[in-house]
Amino acid sequence: MVYAQGAVCRRLVRGSVPADGRVRVMGLPRSLDPGSLRASVLGAPGVRVTEARVEVEAAPRGTGGAPDVLRREVERLRDEYAAAQGRRDRQQVLIDEVRALRPVPPAPDPEAPHRRTPVDAWLELADFTEGRLTALHARLVELEDALRLAGHELGVAADRLARASTDAPQAHVETTVSALLTLATTGDAEGDAGEVELELEYGVPGAVWVPAYRLTHRQGDGDGRLVLRASVAQRTGEDWTGVRIALATADLRRRTDLPKLRSVRIGRRQAAPAPSGWREPPAGLADLFTGYEAAGPGRAAVTVPPPAVRAGSASGPVPPPPPPPPAPATAAAPAPQGYGALPVPGGAYGAVADGVGGALPAFAQPARPRPAGRPRGGGAAFGGAPAPAAPAAPGRAAPPAPAPAPTPEPQPVAGPPQPSGAELDYAALVLCGAAEQGGRRGRLFPGSPADPVAAEHRRRAEAVGGLPLPGHAVRPRESAGSFDHRFDAAARADIPSDGTWHTVTVGEIPVGLRTEYVCVPSVEQTVYATLVLSNATDQALLAGPVEVTVGEDFLLTAALPTLAPGGVRRVGLGPAEGVRVTRRTNLRESTSGLRNNTTVLDHQVHVELANRLAGPVTVEVHERVPVTSDPDVRIEERAGWTTPEAGAGPEHHAPGTRVWRVDLPAGGTTALDGGYEIRIPAGKALVGGNRRS
Repeated sequence: MVYAQGAVCRRLVRGSVPADGRVRVMGLPRSLDPGSLRASVLGAPGVRVTEARVEVEAAPRGTGGAPDVLRREVERLRDEYAAAQGRRDRQQVLIDEVRALRPVPPAPDPEAPHRRTPVDAWLELADFTEGRLTALHARLVELEDALRLAGHELGVAADRLARASTDAPQAHVETTVSALLTLATTGDAEGDAGEVELELEYGVPGAVWVPAYRLTHRQGDGDGRLVLRASVAQRTGEDWTGVRIALATADLRRRTDLPKLRSVRIGRRQAAPAPSGWREPPAGLADLFTGYEAAGPGRAAVTVPPPAVRAGSASGPVPPPPPPPPAPATAAAPAPQGYGALPVPGGAYGAVADGVGGALPAFAQPARPRPAGRPRGGGAAFGGAPAPAAPAAPGRAAPPAPAPAPTPEPQPVAGPPQPSGAELDYAALVLCGAAEQGGRRGRLFPGSPADPVAAEHRRRAEAVGGLPLPGHAVRPRESAGSFDHRFDAAARADIPSDGTWHTVTVGEIPVGLRTEYVCVPSVEQTVYATLVLSNATDQALLAGPVEVTVGEDFLLTAALPTLAPGGVRRVGLGPAEGVRVTRRTNLRESTSGLRNNTTVLDHQVHVELANRLAGPVTVEVHERVPVTSDPDVRIEERAGWTTPEAGAGPEHHAPGTRVWRVDLPAGGTTALDGGYEIRIPAGKALVGGNRRS
């Protein structure tokens, strides 16, 4: 399913369930969004997927693939280009050396008599220089031609490598992205699951599409064949070979989840429900690092972070805790009372060992008595007070403890912190080492989701959205408006991951067609042929280029506007040389009224049409009469034209538009006469005004 930008891919996996229930699906693209992975079992009620996870593995890559051949060819041509450039540069140096040859006279002897320089020596040097430069320049021309040819071949090879599919790895180490699924059998299917079929779904960026059409129409027919095609470009990192394509105008990144309406209770306070996946951590975690602290004086003491204020506590300022003194080299660091880590919404967490071999994050600890002098904070998220200060190391003076600052009394805490989805994802938690500071060591935290390699792949994949659009093409998100539509291709297609446009035939759409001719002789005395399209389907036709074929001849490529279900629009086909139009006007000015106090401007319009085509035509002649907002100025029409209804035609008409619809047989002619009178009171007439406009 290709959306306005991005795609959702589905794969089918068939096989038997192994004994441990773990299945690995290989060959996923590197630009895959890990949060979009979904897996389900088809046709096996007793088997279900209990876990789906994305794993990335690296292995040395073999040679011999098409990208390897292209890459080696580019490297070879780059070496040849450098060698040709070196030969050209050496030849240029020789030419400069020969060009620098000049006759050097001997040092003058003041006692010797004056003597003339022999002309033959000058001429011989000039002949030698000219002959040598001629040969060197001829060789230079050959070397420059060879350099130009090598540069052209290098550019072609580099372009082919850049346009190659990104489905193959680009480095010497192959990165394999796989989906690790855990299956569980229940009920009667336990122990005998047999062969099952899994559906894997994931989202990838780097896929775009724009609609295109091909319209086949025969002269005189009331319908035609409109074939919907799509120009699809993708650089997702995997080739789509023999896949079923569906196209959608929706935004893949738009949120579609429903808002959660939380209840507000009025009355007595009720106990908060215990959060799932949390239990109180044991004491003595810091004792595990006693040997690490005693290894040497260079070890830094672990500092306990200031307690975070949980939501619902007092909003008063909480002073920072006093800096802890350095721990002695021979004494064990005291165990902190709280096991929290980074402050997160609703609390923070660490981890403890589970009794069955797993790991459960610890989010809080019941409050314990505060030591004397401890400032009263606004309710600690980690549920405890820091350990007392350790004695100073030998030979060092302990820093003085700052005076405690009074703080407001803590407010009642609204239950224990609630773990989030990332905090309950046990397999993604990372155990911090002994070198971590700030109370993080020995505790589990969510691993960093930042993957620079995957981010680079996604950035290159999303660059396909900047491709120049084909002629008359419009982004589907722009032409669809506030509605979303989906189009399913009738046949399978192949779309490589090369970042270029590929045409896919989606299907045929039945449309109503009729040929009409339109002219506005007051602006231009030319008749234009148009196709009136009516959409009788329940899907909209998006704006895009349409190739119009009349009979067996290709006519032109026009721009099809967005056609809503049940809508009617025109598509221009250009001037129709077989239909002629001529327009003549006549203006007569007079006065009327009891004392000739009304100016009458009588406009007469005469239009002649001639059909030189082999078949009958329907011509729509547009005229326009003046529109006034002054009640004293009257406009009286006398003609057989009609006023188009608002919204009834295939296009919007300006105020004052009048229409003649004439049916002309083959070789027929007709004349249309119309006109209107403008009656203006003498007090509102413009002296010397243009009476014809």
